[in-house]
This record gives sequence, structure tokens and C-alpha cells, in this order.
Amino acid sequence: MADGVDVRGYFCWSLIDNFEWARGYAARFGLVHIDYDTQVRTPKASFRWLREFIGNQE
Repeated sequence: MADGVDVRGYFCWSLIDNFEWARGYAARFGLVHIDYDTQVRTPKASFRWLREFIGNQE
């Protein structure tokens, strides 16, 4: 944006953990980790980073 790039939005791949089929379910993606046994959801470091980054925009 500082270089004049028109960025009007951002879409993350997944808000919550999901499985990556191509990796045999070993890799998980998303901004929020889900413990599948307890269903407890915990924001990941990427969630906190993105929240701070968005909050610092003018």
C-alpha cells in the first residue's frame, strides 16, 4: 500500500483449523486451533498477528 498498491481487502484461507488432504491430514491450517477431542478453540499466533496488523491500519 505504501508503494501505491490498491489493497481493499484480505481473505484468510480458513478461520479455523482444517485438514490439508494433500498432506495426509498431518498439516493443519487456520487462525484458530481446534482441539477435536474437547472442541476447545484457541487463537493461534497468526490470529493475534493479523488482529494487530489490521488494527494498526489507518
